[in-house]
Amino acid sequence: MIEVKDISYKYPGQKGLVFCDFSLTLEQNKIYGLLGMNGTGKSTLLYLISGLLRAKKGSVRFDGIETCKRKVDTLCEIFIVPEEFDLPAMSLKEYVRLNSPFYPMFDGDVLEECLSDFELSSDVKLDALSMGQKKKVFMAFALATNTKVLLMDEPTNGLDIPSKSQFRKVIARHMTDERTLIISTHQVHDIESLLDHILILSPQKLLLNAPVAEIQERYVFENRPADALGDALYAEPTLQGNAVIAPRKEGDAETQVNLELLFNAVNEGKVK
Repeated sequence: MIEVKDISYKYPGQKGLVFCDFSLTLEQNKIYGLLGMNGTGKSTLLYLISGLLRAKKGSVRFDGIETCKRKVDTLCEIFIVPEEFDLPAMSLKEYVRLNSPFYPMFDGDVLEECLSDFELSSDVKLDALSMGQKKKVFMAFALATNTKVLLMDEPTNGLDIPSKSQFRKVIARHMTDERTLIISTHQVHDIESLLDHILILSPQKLLLNAPVAEIQERYVFENRPADALGDALYAEPTLQGNAVIAPRKEGDAETQVNLELLFNAVNEGKVK
């Protein structure tokens, strides 16, 4: 559905490449978690996929069409929620009236349901909202567009603890079989229960590209006392002993992936 093929990209004035001969294929009906340290190109990759940036070499295609060509049929199927954005000084209803026609599958009922889940109404003035409320409204609009591709850059930044729970509820409720969702974040615990697939970036390459189900099939994530590390591939001290990643043996129960632990283990080369 989305094919990133042999792309190279650098920002004007910078010496190093953000990507060099980088390739990636993203499938429909999946929620991807895009993780990486600062400067590894997470946001850049989202902008390349959306067509807002153009690769210096290679191509980014959605349904076979290069996104950088900004064709109408492509633009109406891709929506990006950046980490930082401004909303105009108008009512939400006016914003919807002006912008929803660009998205043929826009659903006002979905917008109302998302706003309700976020404990907001459609009668709000956009310039009177806090940053967290603006983010909720914009994400509600994004989900209501029903685009096939939805990109979110640090969506839980600026949200309080109850709002992060609301975010997970909204995403789970409105994810459809036709949609691909890519969430780039440092707040890994906010999204780990939502993900189907995990991508971990290092400068210019992927360190991990794996379905959550495969990770759970191969590894267990558990807490162990300090004297029971045994077959642990990676461990970090905690107040309860040690958080551990170990090979999953026959008969072991499936465990929830600890994204922060997995990220650190992958970056140290302990899990591949």
